[in-house]
Amino acid sequence: MSLSNSLQTALSSLATTAEQTSVISRNVANAGVATASRKIVEIITIPGYGVRLSTVDRAVNVTLFNNLLSSTSSAAGQRAIVDALDQLEQTLNDTELDASPAALIQKLADAIQQYAAAPHDTVGAQSAVAAASNLASALNDATDLVQSVRAQADADIASSVESLNTLLSRFETVNNEIIKGTRTGADVTDYLDQRDQLLQQISEEVGIRTKTGSNNGMSIYTDSGVTLFDVTARTITFQPTLTYTGASSGNQVYADSVPITGSGATMGVSSGRLVGLVKVRDDLAVTYQSQLDEIARGLIAAFAESDQSAIPALPDAPGLFTWAGAPALPAAASITAGLAGMIRVNPAVDPDQGGDAALLRDGGMAGAAYVYNAAGGAGYTERLEDLLDRMNADQAFDPFAKLSSSTTLGSFAASSAGWLEEARRTSGDEVEYRETVLERTSDALSKATGVNLDEEMTLMLELERTYQASSKLISTIDSMLGSLLAAV
Repeated sequence: MSLSNSLQTALSSLATTAEQTSVISRNVANAGVATASRKIVEIITIPGYGVRLSTVDRAVNVTLFNNLLSSTSSAAGQRAIVDALDQLEQTLNDTELDASPAALIQKLADAIQQYAAAPHDTVGAQSAVAAASNLASALNDATDLVQSVRAQADADIASSVESLNTLLSRFETVNNEIIKGTRTGADVTDYLDQRDQLLQQISEEVGIRTKTGSNNGMSIYTDSGVTLFDVTARTITFQPTLTYTGASSGNQVYADSVPITGSGATMGVSSGRLVGLVKVRDDLAVTYQSQLDEIARGLIAAFAESDQSAIPALPDAPGLFTWAGAPALPAAASITAGLAGMIRVNPAVDPDQGGDAALLRDGGMAGAAYVYNAAGGAGYTERLEDLLDRMNADQAFDPFAKLSSSTTLGSFAASSAGWLEEARRTSGDEVEYRETVLERTSDALSKATGVNLDEEMTLMLELERTYQASSKLISTIDSMLGSLLAAV
């Protein structure tokens, strides 16, 4: 090898070492960045020239990364469900306060029992009516909370859709840079890291799968197969519902004009925050509202008054508890949407509204034909005892409420509280499991593709030795050329 060739080799080694050092410095700088991957320099040898940097690659593990996206979607969906159920749990309040619907039903029964023991006692009558008023207010407040949770879920769905559109737009920009850089042979590893970070953020909102094409270009599909990105970002649309009542239903989310949420979605997504929010809005909260509505219907039915005429001709009518559809009673064993928000104490028996609490004992809240204590006896207890029997008797409930279709009012209310607590426990266990899987998958991916400072420092020492060797070679060549020139 000639001295000029040796010099060229040494100089190329120095230049390549500088480029390698630059890449290692980037790795060290990104050591604390969770989404950054380790960059790897590929070196080639060129006869008569020396060495040069061929490409800068990055450490990847496609299987682990896809598992990370899947785990992210599952954990985000479960977290949305748990957060909503925690809010719904407020309808039960602290068990020590005995302020749940089941506890208030028992308090009402106790108050009527005490009133029956002293039917002439005005204070006892007022206490029973006050207990009924507290129960009706609790059902009203619970309905407000349930619908507030549904409205919040709907608003969060709108935010999620907006976030998806923004992320897909940013993804398009980064993806185009990757394609352009790949075509020209530029280093696109940082753009690839940015794209992976965007994919992880997208997967929080909706479950996805990806496909890589020519020039490192990528397409994104929902886990059900609907296109989210292919060359260009597809539009995600959703029409929010501003106000929710017991009878309200939310709108579907569309991706590329295809419905991806809701019971009518033929290509509905199965994971992601969107799925959790839709489940809260359209399933869990609706079921719990149905249970509250059935409790309200059971109360109205149990305390309804019947025609006491010698030949009854009038239909049964609301008594202690009434609602917006009075004087008719709600349909038996059938959910009346939002009834728990409409139930209230009959003004005719409520002293706070100018009523007479003694009508609870005597009847007649629905009119003169419905009076039970026609003689006006102060010791009359038959009506109060009948009310207690009816509270403790089995009723038929709508199976749509997902509880027993035949049980007592108190048992149904207790089962409703148990259903909510069981849903919270199950969802809490599930989100804990999903988040553990996500954490372990993230750790495994980080170990496989992340930056290890010890390894980078070792490589830096090796490059330092290479730099010293190249410098020594240049110094030797310089000495030899000096000797030759002196000899000439």
